[in-house]
Amino acid sequence: MILIVLRAKIRPEKHDEWLAGIRQYTADVRSEPGNLSFDYFQNGDDPNEFAMIEVFADSEAGAAHVATDHATKFFAWMPAMVAERPRINYQELDGEAWTEMAEVTPE
Repeated sequence: MILIVLRAKIRPEKHDEWLAGIRQYTADVRSEPGNLSFDYFQNGDDPNEFAMIEVFADSEAGAAHVATDHATKFFAWMPAMVAERPRINYQELDGEAWTEMAEVTPE
């Protein structure tokens, strides 16, 4: 399983364009057969910083993802959106992407 967390600072003047693009990209990635999840989040302190969390079934699914037409177009589009080079945390892990948190149980 592959877990990727990407942080990107968006140019303030590109904020609305970024939101439209990331919404479409999210839908496209979620439709891939090897994608287990894709979500993006806006930083509560910085409205121009976003985190994307991607989970793929395996390295083959990850390789297929970067070869898709929508990923190729998104990666070519992204430089005009970002204020600085994005940061990435890429992990190949055994087992599930998510486990239950031991410290919190709903009442």
